[in-house]
Amino acid sequence: MSEDQLDGSSNSSGYYFGNDSTKIHSNFAFSGPVFVVLVVLMVTLVVVIVLGNALVIFAFKVDKSLRRQCNYYLLNLAVSDFLVGAFCIPLYMPYVLTGRWTLGRALCKLWLVMDYLLCSASVFNIVLISYDRFLSVTRAVSYRARQGMPHQAMAKMLGVWLLAFALYGPAIIFWELAVGRSRVPTGQCFAEFYSTWYFLLSASMLEFFSPLLSVAFFHISIYLSIRRRRILHSRESAPRPPPPPPPPEPLHMDLLLMNAYCVHLHLSHWWLQITLVTAQYTWEDGRWSETRF
Repeated sequence: MSEDQLDGSSNSSGYYFGNDSTKIHSNFAFSGPVFVVLVVLMVTLVVVIVLGNALVIFAFKVDKSLRRQCNYYLLNLAVSDFLVGAFCIPLYMPYVLTGRWTLGRALCKLWLVMDYLLCSASVFNIVLISYDRFLSVTRAVSYRARQGMPHQAMAKMLGVWLLAFALYGPAIIFWELAVGRSRVPTGQCFAEFYSTWYFLLSASMLEFFSPLLSVAFFHISIYLSIRRRRILHSRESAPRPPPPPPPPEPLHMDLLLMNAYCVHLHLSHWWLQITLVTAQYTWEDGRWSETRF
C-alpha cells in the first residue's frame, strides 16, 4: 500500500474511503492536450483577474476624485479579488492539475484560510455595495451628507473582513485540535470539516443564502423606489386641464343706485330744457307765437 493510502483503502472509482467513510479525491493526472488547455485557461484567468483588479486599485490611488465613500467598497472588493487571483488560484493550479498537494501542511492551512477568507469577503463586499446603493436611492439626502465621512466606510470594510474570517478561519485552524486527529491524508489539502454536513449547511446559510436574499431585497427595493418616482414624475408632467372660467362678479347695489341717479339727473335736465323752451311760446290763432314778457 502506498503512502497516500495509509488512511483508507482505494476502490475502482478513484476515491479513497477512510474509516469514517469520508470520500476523498485520489491522485489524478490529466492527459497531455487537456493538461495544456487547462494550464492556458487558468493562466489567462489569473492574468485577467490580477490586471483588472490592479487597474481598479491603481485608479483609486491616483485619482483623488474617486475617493468617495461609495467607491471604498469597490476598492475593498477589488483587493479581495486581486488576492484571489494573485495567491489562491496559483497555489490551486498544481494541486488540481496533478491531484497532489506538495507544498506542505503549513502552507496548506494558510491557503485554505486565505481561500475561504477572500471568497467570503468578496460575497460580503457585494452585499455591502448593494446596501450602499440601496441607501443612495431610498435615503438620498442623508446619504449625500455622509459622503465626506470615509471613517464610516472603513469601519464597514473592516467588519466585512472580520465576519469573513470568523465564518471559516477558526474552524480551519482549530478543527483538527477539537476532534483530536486529522482527516486529511498525506498529499491532500482540504478543510477538516469537508464532510461535516451540519457545519457546511450552517456556513452556507451565512455565506450564500443570506447574501443572496439580502442582495435580492436591496435591488428589488431600488427598482420599486425608482418606479414610484417615475410614476410620480409622469403624473406631474402630464398636461393639466384648463381652469374653469371665473364666476361673474355680483351686482353691487351702490353702483345700481349711482347709475339710477345719473339717469334721473339726465331726465330732469332734459325735462327742464323742454319746459323752458315751451314757456317761450303760446298757442294763438292756430299757431305758436313767441311770448312777450
